[in-house]
Amino acid sequence: MNWEQLLSLKRFGDTNKRLRKEQDDTRLGFEVDYDRIIFSSSFRSLQDKTQVIPLSKTDFVHTRLTHSLEVSVVGRSLGRVVGKKLLEKHPHLSETYGHHFNDFGAIVAAASLAHDIGNPPFGHSGEKAIGDFFKSGKGNRFKDSLTNVQYQDLCTFEGNANGFKLLTETKNGVTGGLRLSYSTLGAFMKYPKASLPYKPTTQIHHKKYGYFQSEQEVFNDVVKDLGLISETVKDSETYKRHPLTFLVEAADDICYTIIDFEDGINLGLIDEEFALEYLINLVKDKIDTKKYHQLVTKSNRVSYLRALAIGVLIEEAASIFIANEEAILKGDFSSALLDKSQYTAQIDDIIKISINNVYQSQDVLEKEILGYQVIGTLLEVYTDAVFSKKNNTNTNFNSLILKGFLKEFDLNQDDYSILIEISSLVASYSDSEALRIYQKIKGML
Repeated sequence: MNWEQLLSLKRFGDTNKRLRKEQDDTRLGFEVDYDRIIFSSSFRSLQDKTQVIPLSKTDFVHTRLTHSLEVSVVGRSLGRVVGKKLLEKHPHLSETYGHHFNDFGAIVAAASLAHDIGNPPFGHSGEKAIGDFFKSGKGNRFKDSLTNVQYQDLCTFEGNANGFKLLTETKNGVTGGLRLSYSTLGAFMKYPKASLPYKPTTQIHHKKYGYFQSEQEVFNDVVKDLGLISETVKDSETYKRHPLTFLVEAADDICYTIIDFEDGINLGLIDEEFALEYLINLVKDKIDTKKYHQLVTKSNRVSYLRALAIGVLIEEAASIFIANEEAILKGDFSSALLDKSQYTAQIDDIIKISINNVYQSQDVLEKEILGYQVIGTLLEVYTDAVFSKKNNTNTNFNSLILKGFLKEFDLNQDDYSILIEISSLVASYSDSEALRIYQKIKGML
């Protein structure tokens, strides 16, 4: 792979090549991506989607929206640090093509901003609830009408693939979704492969998948334009990551490791003294002891250590990327950046306590159970309504569902497209909206 091709300003449907040196410096093409994402309805819905604590009534607990904003800030810093080093190493990118180190920051920030845009309500349990509906619930009746890979899309419904769908899908005859630059779409795709073969290797980019079969055409166009490296795995074509994807992933890893931990402390789920010790182990070489001892409140102490920890990990991830740039461009780097960090032991300690005390807390488990019930019911009712109408076996109840909640749904599609659209619709709901619709359907007014 080469940076000249990877830093592509092309958008879906473009016929002429866009050049960086011809861009208006007041609003560069890569920065437009960030604007389009932040003004989209899909992004706004993240303000009421679970990060860790579903349906939390506590203001300081992070939602998907605040998490995504923070990841984008960290991503921008990572991109700029790396971009500066890369332009020093490859000066022709600036001299010949007009690239600036801010371009790298803009691409990573936009992709980071969108990294959770396709996630269903109720956190990762929402993905599992959709998958279970088709794998072992009433949705498995559709298996025989689908290809193996189409059915796999549904059984392992993936927020990353749904995000790619939202960013690129055709709506009202307009193809290309938000029409983001291919560089941003490439950096967004953590797993540039289809749902099958399922986890064919232990390499990081095979852990999940990145697009549904409904977006095969635009996916192919993106990877071809960017020059991503293709590989044949178990008789199927997959691709190596866009290099900047590693920075998007690192930004997410940094934020959920440190900030979910901070939420656990502020909620009282993690003992303060115990928690501070874990953070201090990570940043002990950076602490201003005098300043730290002047902080009298728990929140101030935690905030100070959190800021230091994020700064330390940004420096670490950027250094690892630069040290491995050649291997990354060749497609020979196959782990997350922070997996190569000197701080892996400290990071693992923090994640373990978050899993035990936060992610598996009673409140979280109870809300995840609720999420399964809500999402399963919505999928069952919606699929019944749509396919009853399509098969001319409609009931009055199903007609009411179509009129009340699926007014604009296109019934003139094949079974796979209908099922993906219904799943994506349910995934687009916020936690509270999904619960409200569930209560209306159940007559719980």
